[in-house]
Amino acid sequence: MLITMRLPLPPTNNTYYRNFRGRMIIGKPGRDYKALVQEYVTVNEIPSLGDARLQAIITVFPKDRRKWDLDGRLKGLLDSLQDAGVYNNDEQFDQIQITRGKIKVGGGCTIVLATLDSPTE
Repeated sequence: MLITMRLPLPPTNNTYYRNFRGRMIIGKPGRDYKALVQEYVTVNEIPSLGDARLQAIITVFPKDRRKWDLDGRLKGLLDSLQDAGVYNNDEQFDQIQITRGKIKVGGGCTIVLATLDSPTE
């Protein structure tokens, strides 16, 4: 199965998590992003991939020329899709390709998910 989604720009790890009274919690930017992803999945009727082994091709489109770590956008994106029920657990990924795209007003993210054949033993 192949699924393509065009999502808002994920928050960075620096804003996704917050330290609150000695505990790491998901901050407001992370909670807001999860809500946007949940709405996208619901409105677009994205099917669940269950516990299939997965591959992802991700393009992150920055909103401006500021420097930031590309990998810092990955955790919030994958966790949000998991919480929205697109797959059971982000440990299911066997292949992830992430690329920085061109600057786009407001930023954004495109993710293509594909199921992989189960490895034979």
